[in-house]
Amino acid sequence: MNIGEAAKASGISVKMIRHYESLGLIKEAARTSAGYRLYSASDVHNLSFIKSARSLGFSLAQIQQLLSLWLDRDRASSDVKALAMEHIEELDSKISELSTMRNLLADLASNCHGDSRADCPILSGLEKDSNCKGH
Repeated sequence: MNIGEAAKASGISVKMIRHYESLGLIKEAARTSAGYRLYSASDVHNLSFIKSARSLGFSLAQIQQLLSLWLDRDRASSDVKALAMEHIEELDSKISELSTMRNLLADLASNCHGDSRADCPILSGLEKDSNCKGH
């Protein structure tokens, strides 16, 4: 199938397919005599795998590892689990950071009257935070 058909079948944009190919995440596509890319069902399956991994927030480097493990039928599942557990720790850290940010913003917003006055605790809080960072 051509790149447009592969994009539709995998749910990944043509631009991202080219990008993944340029990074070596997927193998270079076969070409027609006119230079058009050709993709097999296996290629589309790999692209769908990448899309699933991306939807879980895995980085491209982690996806490269996952693809290698997925294609290696002699791999130990413990290797896959270790990678997943590492990613869970990263997600937990991001969740904690986002929760802290949300709580701070909610606190600032709760102190704002939201009326026609110019005084705004949200902007004051942002200004104070930027001053603490040396800006």
